[in-house]
Parts: sequence; C-alpha cells; structure tokens
Amino acid sequence: MKRYSIFSLAKNALNYHKDWERAWRSPDPKEEYDVVIVGAGGHGLATAYYLAKNHGITNMAIIEKGWLGGGNTGRNTTIIRSNYLRDPSIAIYELARSLYETLSQELNYNMMFSPRGVLMLCQTEHELRAFRRTAHANRLAGLDCRMVDAAEVKRIVPIINDSPDARYPILGAYYQPRGGTGRHDALAWGYARAIDDMGVDVIQNCEVTGMLRSGGKITGVATKRGTIRAKKVAVVTSGHTSNIMEMAGVRMPVESVCLQALVSEPIKPVIDCVVMANTVHGYMSQSDKGELVIGGGADPYNNYSQRGSFPAVEHTVSALVETFPIISRLRMLRQWGGIVDMTGDRSPIISMTDVGGLYVNCGWGTGGWKSIPGSGFVFADTIANDRPHPIAEPFGLNRFTEGRFIDESVAAAVAH
Repeated sequence: MKRYSIFSLAKNALNYHKDWERAWRSPDPKEEYDVVIVGAGGHGLATAYYLAKNHGITNMAIIEKGWLGGGNTGRNTTIIRSNYLRDPSIAIYELARSLYETLSQELNYNMMFSPRGVLMLCQTEHELRAFRRTAHANRLAGLDCRMVDAAEVKRIVPIINDSPDARYPILGAYYQPRGGTGRHDALAWGYARAIDDMGVDVIQNCEVTGMLRSGGKITGVATKRGTIRAKKVAVVTSGHTSNIMEMAGVRMPVESVCLQALVSEPIKPVIDCVVMANTVHGYMSQSDKGELVIGGGADPYNNYSQRGSFPAVEHTVSALVETFPIISRLRMLRQWGGIVDMTGDRSPIISMTDVGGLYVNCGWGTGGWKSIPGSGFVFADTIANDRPHPIAEPFGLNRFTEGRFIDESVAAAVAH
C-alpha cells in the first residue's frame, strides 16, 4: 500500500492532484462472480470487506448506480451509539460501535472516530421514565451508559438552556460516554481501498435494471453495463431496496422516506458531545470545522427526494432554539436529505430470502450510519455460510410473518 510524504502531498495539491494515484481501480465488470453486492454505500462496502477478510471470498464485485458513497453514506449526521432498548438491537449496534473504535488502525485510514459522548435529553416525565427503562436494559447488556441529572447535563453542555421555566425543561439525560461521531467519506474510502487491495472489483456507474432468476434461484443481475452472472447476489441499497427486490419478485415490508439535516456556518467550539433532544425532534453536534450539525425527524410521507425542504428545517431549528439559544444567531450553511428504508418496527432486515442465493440488508431507518461495521460483519457471515449469523438471526424477514417484532420506535430517538 503506497504511502505519501508531506512533501508529495503538498506537490500534488499544487498541481491539482494531476499525478495522484487512484485509491482503488475502476475495472469493467467481468462476466461472472461468486458474489455481486448491489450498492456501494457503507453497508455494501463493509459487507464486501468482511467477506474478503474473514471468509476469503474475493471473486466479487460491488456495483453502484452512481458514485461510491454517494447515497446515505454521505448524507447523514455521523452519530454512533448503541444504547437501544431491545437485546438484538443492543447486540448489533454495540458490535458496530466497538468495531468503529479500531477501524482506523485496521484499514490504515483515519475514520476520525470521536468518542465524544452522546447525551439524550429527558424533557418530559414520560421521557425520563422511558430512558430509565432503557438504562436498566443496557446495564444488563453490559453497556457503559448511565442516567445523569440536570446539573450534570449543564456541566457537560454549558450552552444548554437549563431554566426550569423553559417550555421543555431539562429533567436529566441518558448518557453514553463512548458514543460519538465519525467521518462518513473516510469510512467509504477506507473500505473501498481495502477491498480493492484484496482484489474485489468496485464498479461505479453500473445501475441494475433487472434480476436474473432460474426457477427459485438467483443467477445474476442485468445492468446498464451488461449482464453479470453470479452465484450469490446481496442487495444493500438503502432507500431503493423495495425497487431492486421487486425485480427479483420479492416484496419488502419497508417504506421510503426522506430524512433531512443541515449545518450552520462554522463557529468556535461550543459543544463537545452529541446532544439528542427527542421531545422537540432535534439533535446537534459540532464538526471539526466548527459547523453545528443539526438533524431532526423523517418526513411524514413517502418520497424519494434528496433535496430537503424548508418546512422540515424550520420545524427542527425552531424547536432547538429554545434548548440552545445561541443558535438563533447563526446562519444555515447548507442542507440535504437522504432516502431511508423504514420498517414497521423500526428495526433493520438482515436476511436470506426465499429466492436461493439472494440476500438483503435494509430497513435501518435512522440507524444506518452507526451500524455499518457491525451490519457488514454479520451480513458477510450470513452470505458466506448460507445461514443467519446469530446476531443477524432476529432481524430476518420471517419475523414479520411470525409476529416477532423488535420494536425500537422509541430508542430510534428523534426520527420515528
């Protein structure tokens, strides 16, 4: 793996990276692979990485209709936490959080993982009771999380409005000190470079137009760059999963909605943790560049828009202004939206299907970014061994027909 000195970095910066070596190849598709992964976002890239690293499968292509990481991987607020309510959720998200901690060293690529802590505010008595319940569940699962009172909230976040006369007063919070944030493009590039080094083909601008079946088994995919045969096909296309799976004759229990976010103009450091204010549907952290990263709830109607909308911004910011008065003086720098798959129980689907050789990973809703390494780890194991990984097993498609819901509508926090 090539490394660059500070002098070569400066030289290439001055000549607009004219001689910069590509971090991964851009090959044409081969006629056939052992595995084809549809979707080169974080989950697809992580799946390819662990298939190659842990299971030795390298005759594999990961195909993307646009550019690598151009979907939800680059359209999120980078929050990482594992303090969910149900045991299956805790297991998958804590696996991901723990993998994030060493991912920079493993990939030799700085993920900018920052375990700055995640503080989930309690602003109603009902919310206080709900988080105490979550705290008991997390303690039994061995997570490092705790309830904190209003005085400690003010100590952790000095800019917060702790007035007892506020419309939504601070009654306390639920705190995960080892939660935090990461860098979304770094994760995509780090995984892409690693799988390319192992011989995996990363194929961009290769939109899937059809799924090829022979009887009850998948045989490949039809794309705008030709037909690609495959022994196994894994669909990891957040927001568009139902469309792709329909091509294979599989109907998915998900709906697609837009989840929006924005950043402010950059300012000096004012907040050094992530704060989630679920009652008022808003959350906030500060990036290394000084921007306040702000997100809120998902759109209340199905859509495939990535542009965002001013009513959603207004709803989120107007609610946060009372909790963080200083943001009323800031200007919005930019806004965006990402398309997310939502299941009825607000938990993901990591599953084999009734079509032989066809696998699906979707339905992460608002939890996609925080779960990427864990999701890829267990999905790769499921694909390689043709049986669910123990952590993935509760998230199978069959739970919807068997009534085994994993209800995370509360622990999914602001966007449910």
